[in-house]
Amino acid sequence: MKLLKPSWVTHDGKPIFSIDIHPDGSRFATGGQGEDSGKVAVWNMAPVRSEVDEKNSNIPKLLCQMDNHLACVNCVRWSSDGRYLASGGDDKLIMIWQTGRYFAGPSTVFGTGGKTVNIEQWRCVATLRAHTGDILDLAWSPQDAWLATCSIDNTIIVWNAQKFPEIISILKGHTGLVKGVTWDPVGKYLATQSDDKSLRVWRTVDWQQEAMVTKPFDECGGTTHVLRLAWSPDGQYIVSAHAMNNSGPTAQIIERQGFKTSMDFVGHRKAITVVRFNPNIFQKVVNKASGKSQQFSCCAIGSRDRSLSIWLTALKRPLVVVHDMFQNSVMDISWTPLTSSRGKSGFELLVCSWDGTAAYVEFTPEELGTPLTQDEMNSLHQRIYGKSMAISTQHTVNNTIIENPAMLKLQQQHTEHREKLAANKQVNGTPTKIKNPMLTSPTEKPNPKAQQIETRTPDGRRRITPLCIAPQVDFGDIPRPFMSSSLPMSSTGVAQSGLESAGTPRTSEPSQSSPSSQHATVKPLAQSMLTSVPASIPANIQPMKALDSRFTEKSKATSGTKAQSKPDKITPTTISTARQKDSDRPPLQDASAPGPTLIAKRKLDGLSQPGTKRMRKDKPALMAPAVPTQVTPTIPQDTITRSAPQPVMLRSPPAEKNISLQVGGEEETMVLELENNIQTAGVKLAGLKCRRGGKVEWETVLGTRGTLLAGSRKVLCVSCEDRSLCVLSPIGRRLLPGLVLSHPTAILHCNGYHVMAVTTVGNLSVWNVQIAKVVIKNESLLPIMSGDVVIKTSSVTEQGVPVFSLSNGKVYTFSVSLGTWSTLSDVHSSLQQCSDHQAIMSSLNSSAQVKGPLASLQGQGQRSGRQAGRLFRANHNLQQAVTLGHLENQVSAALMLRSSAEHKFWLLTLVRYLVQEGLEAQLREICDDLLGPVTTQGRLAKGSLWEPEVLGVCKRLLLGEVLQEVGSNLRLQRLYTEYQEQLDMVQTPGQ
Repeated sequence: MKLLKPSWVTHDGKPIFSIDIHPDGSRFATGGQGEDSGKVAVWNMAPVRSEVDEKNSNIPKLLCQMDNHLACVNCVRWSSDGRYLASGGDDKLIMIWQTGRYFAGPSTVFGTGGKTVNIEQWRCVATLRAHTGDILDLAWSPQDAWLATCSIDNTIIVWNAQKFPEIISILKGHTGLVKGVTWDPVGKYLATQSDDKSLRVWRTVDWQQEAMVTKPFDECGGTTHVLRLAWSPDGQYIVSAHAMNNSGPTAQIIERQGFKTSMDFVGHRKAITVVRFNPNIFQKVVNKASGKSQQFSCCAIGSRDRSLSIWLTALKRPLVVVHDMFQNSVMDISWTPLTSSRGKSGFELLVCSWDGTAAYVEFTPEELGTPLTQDEMNSLHQRIYGKSMAISTQHTVNNTIIENPAMLKLQQQHTEHREKLAANKQVNGTPTKIKNPMLTSPTEKPNPKAQQIETRTPDGRRRITPLCIAPQVDFGDIPRPFMSSSLPMSSTGVAQSGLESAGTPRTSEPSQSSPSSQHATVKPLAQSMLTSVPASIPANIQPMKALDSRFTEKSKATSGTKAQSKPDKITPTTISTARQKDSDRPPLQDASAPGPTLIAKRKLDGLSQPGTKRMRKDKPALMAPAVPTQVTPTIPQDTITRSAPQPVMLRSPPAEKNISLQVGGEEETMVLELENNIQTAGVKLAGLKCRRGGKVEWETVLGTRGTLLAGSRKVLCVSCEDRSLCVLSPIGRRLLPGLVLSHPTAILHCNGYHVMAVTTVGNLSVWNVQIAKVVIKNESLLPIMSGDVVIKTSSVTEQGVPVFSLSNGKVYTFSVSLGTWSTLSDVHSSLQQCSDHQAIMSSLNSSAQVKGPLASLQGQGQRSGRQAGRLFRANHNLQQAVTLGHLENQVSAALMLRSSAEHKFWLLTLVRYLVQEGLEAQLREICDDLLGPVTTQGRLAKGSLWEPEVLGVCKRLLLGEVLQEVGSNLRLQRLYTEYQEQLDMVQTPGQ
């Protein structure tokens, strides 16, 4: 064997946490800490192998340096085909790197003053954001179908490597920091290890837990930065990191059959940090006479005791042990892969350490054995496991067995629908919200004309929405093995030189290596027997914290109640003085203009007449409505037992000389013009005109002056000074007699056949003019208005539902069926801000985003999901509960507003989230409500209170759409089959 430490492989003295050799064996990557950010570096392998290449100044050592990560990089891994490099770090991001298509010569790294030169150009083609904590380990699955990442947020995320950033599944179950992940070489299982003293095995069929091993880890503590476990190349064993046996650190061997723990690797003095199997299966002839050979695997183990041990499964003792290899803990190990084109597949080893250095170890076939070919390994897998995923020509991401023809048909429909959508987007040039740049064709060009959006202003002018056209994608193919002869001459002194000409391997022993190489003590096989020695030295590496307290809740200031001295009696002088301070309303009033604001509280002590009796400050004052003829009687102080609520005070607009209102849209618009103070034969009247297209269509006369106008295409309404409402048809016919209110009107709206009026004391009334019936009668706004809250906007829906948006960010409506006020939206709601449903929303088509009253209310102030990912980073269950709470509130709000389209949209969104999370109990409850109680004949049970429709939509038809979403998750196919059969039974021709 040969051992050396290239001193030029460094992160400027900073720790190197990960190392990985490229599949072609010509380059390797390191990840760790940079100067002020995370650092990923790609190095040339030739100067490591050959001393001649190391001394040749024309052969570059550093090929590329990437400083995109915002924090330390903990893991780097090449995909099995070498096309991509994945890196994950403390910035909670996974970056996928790929070489650039065009090579414009070497370039200097920004911020290095021209000292660091990038020979190769690696681009970040995808950034995966889903983890809420530091990412400690990642692994590509066989055939690069999936990418598994683990984090200190206690979760493992499986990404679809064919369609980044699509998430296949989020594995939850660990209760501690997850520090290691590895794939079964035949693709059936995924194993993870965590600080919760457990190793868990997950099935790739349904992503559920297969087994959990805890006994070997009962005595372990969280003293290691990583727990990089490994699966043997034959798939028969898992070797864990940091186990304990009789108080001594071991690497536990877990058998695939039953996941039993009867063997372990012992001898290291401190906790095991990393285990890495050689990708080859070796064989040696054990009996030359008979020619009998033995097959075995090779495993490398690194520890916090700064040592490296190499084990063969055919030997009871380690093949070699290297002590004092580094000055700090061993962090990562990498073997040359099976596909290495350098002729040394599986015989080379790279090791990195926390001290910021790396080591190179090379073995010979006499020491390790003869490796099996790829075909021989595939035959071995097929003989043990059947058809292996490792030899599958076309990998299927989801290999769940489909149990019935209906589910198979549904899956085929989903596939055809996705293909059709993709084809339409390609033809129409519709941009997608989430697009995988890794799958973008290099020849694909954007079509700006097909994507431009044209709008017209009310005066007919055209407006084109600016569109950002992204530059052409600069992503190359699988990088070829690095050959310095392919490099052009550059100003940095890197000249053209073939690596083959300078590729003479070193034949000297470690003691004869170059001065730039550092040596470590190597024990021969006869002296390398390890014994189980308890760890007596305390750990120097402190366990990582699960969370940082960067984000804390803002403290809310509590407003104290101020006692105000007010008269117990309001005189006409007081009323007139207060009215003089009110601002006048503008003559032109638009239908969409916000409603009047609440009159501010005033200290009326100075306005009261001399001799008026003042109330004590500890007793509340009752304010009377602003009517000169109404006087609030004095209440004896001994009869007041508790604070009485202060009534709402709204301002009624004055009767302006001319008031106009535009009703209708752009196609059909009519303008109402109200003219007050018309004097005819000594009588004062008010005239109302309706204009269409500039011509007066009709005209009518009112007996008293008007203050407010409101209208829709079905009904018009005028509020008069005598506290009455005049209701007319669009052609000027009076539909109802004058509606007299108890107080002047402050707010007036019309929508469809419904008229809504709010008086100055905050009493709400809604009428249905079509059937001449009251919907809401004199309901007070006092429950929703307290303190200095004012009404920002108000409206009534076409179904007669009143909506009030207040200055505190809350939106309310009054439910007639429940007889109370209900909250529709709250800008400052924690549920709304922390909801994590945006991934579900982004998967929908833009056409599916329906418009309605709820969307218009939440459009400008919508803050859904802004805090998702920043909070609950250690408790996924809490974030799941918050998301469900927000989605359920949206469904209820749409139901309150009687918005059928929005109710259906949010219900399906809720179902999609439940399907994604696999919450079967909640899905079953929704399906039961939509299906309703049925008998064996498929008819509704007698005496049932179940309603077959919701907002005019048949519940069972809606159930059909819900089942379409349920069927997209094969893990819920039995739930889909159960309810689909019942739905087919009740949907008979006579139903």
